[in-house]
Amino acid sequence: MATTLSMTMISFVRDGLPSSLGTTVAPPCRAASHLTPRAFATARRQGLAVPRAAPVARSNEASKQTYNDAGDHRHGGSEAMSHRRSFLFSSAAVLAGTGSALFSQVGSAKAGEQFDKYQDVKEDIKALIKADMDKGPTLVRLAWHSSGTYDKMSKTGGSGLGTIRFQDELAHGANAGLSTAVGWLEPIYAKYNGGISYADLYTLAGVTAIETLGGPKVGWRAGRLDAMDPSAVTPDGRLPAADKGSPEDTAKHLRSIFGRMGFNDQEIVALAGAHALGRGHVNYSGYDGPWTFTPTRFNNAYFDLLLRLEWVPQTTKAGNAQFTDEKTKTLMMLPSDLVLIQDPSFKKFTEMYATDNAKFLKDFSKAFQKLEELGTSNLKSVTLP
Repeated sequence: MATTLSMTMISFVRDGLPSSLGTTVAPPCRAASHLTPRAFATARRQGLAVPRAAPVARSNEASKQTYNDAGDHRHGGSEAMSHRRSFLFSSAAVLAGTGSALFSQVGSAKAGEQFDKYQDVKEDIKALIKADMDKGPTLVRLAWHSSGTYDKMSKTGGSGLGTIRFQDELAHGANAGLSTAVGWLEPIYAKYNGGISYADLYTLAGVTAIETLGGPKVGWRAGRLDAMDPSAVTPDGRLPAADKGSPEDTAKHLRSIFGRMGFNDQEIVALAGAHALGRGHVNYSGYDGPWTFTPTRFNNAYFDLLLRLEWVPQTTKAGNAQFTDEKTKTLMMLPSDLVLIQDPSFKKFTEMYATDNAKFLKDFSKAFQKLEELGTSNLKSVTLP
């Protein structure tokens, strides 16, 4: 699952990111063959990401909840309570891509306070991506989806608690396939012995992937504290859907979802640009194909192609309506992508970014940092060359 905003980054990396933008997906996680039934059941009860088998194809309404195919695109208690609730389930070995990882729930509420190896972590993430560039879009999607659940009214959700590692949240429709990306990062988490929180690791992975794939340097700050159990997971349905039946209803939906987080029309369009990365995978999201000809290169190509090519209706093998370019029939756009040129307010920003890559990169960087910091507090600046 490698190349991937899932708008779902929009997911925008979906099956793998960006919330939706889309990414090439690696083989799905599956339970390690040596796990005993009792150990497996214990892992499941604790919310660990130990899927039983590969996901099946999704279609109809379920798949429409994954606006982010880009990858196909919250607070600890006292230290004493943290120690009582922390645990290491070392038997929950999960295969992710080509390697296995131990999914632990270890994470002190103090994680990160004295940690000074963020640059080392960033280098490890870069190495992971450079070894397989298709993983980059999926990591963008993971960061997007872990952040895009924020609700400014209830002040719940967002990246601050690292809850996307729990099976309860990975089971949300828009997060199909993201257990793989969680698995890729587990060895890095283990390497630093919990010095970095999962919440910081996932968001750092997102900004590192964007930069490694040629995108802008996105500001990033540390200090998120992991939730110790799945009770902090927000309800399913907070990420953008790919289609609401008509351009008008889809545009209304996007404004509702992003407005809940505090984003305006320009920021919605800027974040949608993450669909330059990755692709949709029909077996995860029900949508199929890359948005651009360069799915591992971050630039304004998504906007250029959206405006310049002729897009015609297409039905995927899962039965979902999408669009393909009339000339090559190798690219894909979601109904929620086409809305960016059908809605007059969205279209003016799409046109602006299509002709000014520097403006797009600047605005995306600002919007993505805002996305990753929604609902967080007491973050600290760190130096990351």
